[in-house]
Amino acid sequence: MAGNRTFTMIKPDATAAGNTGAIIQQIEKAGFRIVAMKKTALSAALAGKFYEVHKARPFYGELTAYMSSGTIVPMILEKDNAVEDFRKLIGATDPKKAEPGTIRALFAKSIDANAIHGSDSDENAEIEGNFFFSQFERF
Repeated sequence: MAGNRTFTMIKPDATAAGNTGAIIQQIEKAGFRIVAMKKTALSAALAGKFYEVHKARPFYGELTAYMSSGTIVPMILEKDNAVEDFRKLIGATDPKKAEPGTIRALFAKSIDANAIHGSDSDENAEIEGNFFFSQFERF
């Protein structure tokens, strides 16, 4: 995905609140092209595998329980400078610290229920995208 692709996932709090469409509009308005997208749900085991990097952290159990609590919308996005631009678009993890107009400022409920995930590097974008999508599922 070298530089022009990133991975995102609309989280259970945002899908439950009916914000999926509005979030997708924000993403497209910012110039991202959706390369792959689906609506799905994670089992606790799959959520644990996805967030395995955080296994030793105290919030791991709560995170995997939350991420398996409802539907999610994973996506692969394309745009020049995708990872960095997307991180700016979604805002700080804590919505109280997120810049006005960012996705988390608009849609997140709390630091834990923060509406959306965004990859933090090109390498992680590729790993995370491959977790959810095969090469045959991409546009």
